[in-house]
Amino acid sequence: MTVRVAVIYYSATGTVHALAQAVAEGAASAGADVRLRRVAELAPDDAIDQNPSWRRHADATRSITEASVEDLAWADAFAFGTPTRFGGPAAQLKQFIDQAGGLWREGKLADKPVTAFTSAYNRHGGSEATILSLANVFYHWGALIVPTGFTDPAVYAAGGNPYGTSMTGPAMDGPDAVTLEAARYQGRRLARTAIRLREGDRAAAPDAPEALAATTSPTA
Repeated sequence: MTVRVAVIYYSATGTVHALAQAVAEGAASAGADVRLRRVAELAPDDAIDQNPSWRRHADATRSITEASVEDLAWADAFAFGTPTRFGGPAAQLKQFIDQAGGLWREGKLADKPVTAFTSAYNRHGGSEATILSLANVFYHWGALIVPTGFTDPAVYAAGGNPYGTSMTGPAMDGPDAVTLEAARYQGRRLARTAIRLREGDRAAAPDAPEALAATTSPTA
């Protein structure tokens, strides 16, 4: 059964971009139809130009479609990625999320599985706090939070963050192989959760053909 997964992220110098690609690969490997979307950059060009890695990444990813609220309406499940900014998500991702008020009021974000991933330069740079901060949004949406938990060896190998995949270290190094595998696992777990929910909804639907057959068949 195909489900639709939107992987929506902000990345300044490429680390979260690499994680987002891995999450998307994992979801696709589980059979999901995936949209990989970057949110709009809010920083001015003169700020970006001061960091060669930032400018290089901004130029290299122009071909990736920019996220829109329609991607949220389209998706059956979401994965959000952001670098840590003082223990919270980057302003660019938060600005995108703040546009979802209309869908929230209509109840179109409720009951959809959602997960988050992040990166920070320092080991205690706020990775867990950033994911927990995003969870506050998901609570308001009524979404179903899907953490990685300690549910697979890939989580342990990547440092053991049960909240979501997190990369620690300089951006120039990028995520290592074990962190990328943890991100792929997170994408698979999200997609498989969405599939199970979809299958459950179909089984519980009163107008499903198999349900109708069961209620109209004669008793012994």
